[in-house]
Amino acid sequence: MKNKCPSIFNDVIGPVMRGPSSSHCAGSLRIGRMLRNLLDGVIHEVLIEYDPTGSLVTTHESQGTDMGLYSGFLGYETDDERILKYKEEIKKAGIKIRVSHVAYGAEHPNTYRITLKNDSFTHQVTALSLGGGMIEIVDMDGAVVSMQGDFWETLVFVTAAGEHVLGELAASLEAEKISLKNCRQPFIHISTTKPIAAMAMDKIKSHPSVARVVVIEPVLPVLSRRDIQVPFRNCGEMIRFNKDQNLPLWELALTYEMARGNILAAEVFERMAMTVRIMADSIDSGLQGTEYADRILPAQSLSFQEKMIQGKLLDDPVLNRIILYVSAVMEMKSSLGVIVAAPTAGACGTLPGAIIGAGRSLAATEGEIIKAMLIAGLIGVFIAGQSTFAAEEAGCQAECGSASGMAAAGLVHLAGGNLHQALAAASLALQNSFGMTCDPIANRVEAPCLGKNVMAAANALACANMALAGYQHLIPLDEVLQAFDQAGRSLPRELRCTALGGLSLTKTAQKIQDSLSKK
Repeated sequence: MKNKCPSIFNDVIGPVMRGPSSSHCAGSLRIGRMLRNLLDGVIHEVLIEYDPTGSLVTTHESQGTDMGLYSGFLGYETDDERILKYKEEIKKAGIKIRVSHVAYGAEHPNTYRITLKNDSFTHQVTALSLGGGMIEIVDMDGAVVSMQGDFWETLVFVTAAGEHVLGELAASLEAEKISLKNCRQPFIHISTTKPIAAMAMDKIKSHPSVARVVVIEPVLPVLSRRDIQVPFRNCGEMIRFNKDQNLPLWELALTYEMARGNILAAEVFERMAMTVRIMADSIDSGLQGTEYADRILPAQSLSFQEKMIQGKLLDDPVLNRIILYVSAVMEMKSSLGVIVAAPTAGACGTLPGAIIGAGRSLAATEGEIIKAMLIAGLIGVFIAGQSTFAAEEAGCQAECGSASGMAAAGLVHLAGGNLHQALAAASLALQNSFGMTCDPIANRVEAPCLGKNVMAAANALACANMALAGYQHLIPLDEVLQAFDQAGRSLPRELRCTALGGLSLTKTAQKIQDSLSKK
């Protein structure tokens, strides 16, 4: 599902999280948190139903879908340390959870049908995890809705005819400029950028036909508003917008996100600065060594670092540092340390490894690294607007391929290149990423994911240098993205859906999975 108006911090670089998968950990956690609000924070029973044709049957435990959902039911944030003990905490909370596999015609591979109960209420919800931690609730108690976690969602449950109550409430709330829409019985749906003011809420609650009011809090960092206007939505529009302004690409990223989020330039820059610092901490913490029982690979970055110091690797200081940093971030992810999904957790090593690795090698200032990351974020906005970050929809090119294109543009900035060279680098890197399968061994997002992150970062470095040297990219970025999306979605389901094909079905991969199951 393509987002027509993505945010750098919602859709592209983020969330800050723990877990192996942004779709299956961060996305499910956000769904769980929103559903917790639906029952006023008191949940007694949960039935989770997965369609066997989707990806969640195989990823519920192995990729942390259960960890994310259950942590969301408990009200945790995506980077909360308590996530590590989610099974113990869900038992302490007394929440009884049952998982069932039922064919109900789910069209999206990451579809959740969830029924929640407490002593007073029962609700059934259908929700989607769209990739990179982005979500959408599409059905609530039989009513078609669209809740993506970027509004304050107020549900007014009514006892009388919905249209009658809708008209009366709309009239009484006219001064507050609150827009109401009747999804269908039994509730009226109100979406707002801010919480409804106490006086307006009192008017709603005091209406004789209103039985109950539920407020679902936003779970995304940048909130939306009605009729968002952004200066451009794709690369072609951006070039036309910039024709007489000649802004550098990082300032165009600021301009876009200021309009998208209705925030000041300083706030955009500082938010990215905080993100870069978290990425850097993930690298530095990963290089201290990581441990986790339920993973395939040991902490290999330490031996790579040792060989670098000893001079026993083929000498390419920038590329070797990038490989080292990519490895460290991927190891933090697999040990449930804090990382930034950029644009996903499966591809979380590429962008920080490439940009922070090259930045440190070039002795770049933090400010220049932040600008490079803003540029990467803007390329990600174009990808999100015209394609997807969900591997289940378009294969690993949607994850590592996207990260490679984003990183290539950022690297050009660090080398002193211009806007057109950055766009050329992104185009080249994405052209090199078509047809990447999603086939994690033993359902853990470790191998071949580590190698694909390293390859994506190396591809980004090579394409940045090619663009800086004037190599022709031939196909404009927007056209590449159209082909990129078409190619990814044309992959057989077995190759674009986690653990249904490729390396994941080899004999050795099956043995590894069996050995992990016995632990």
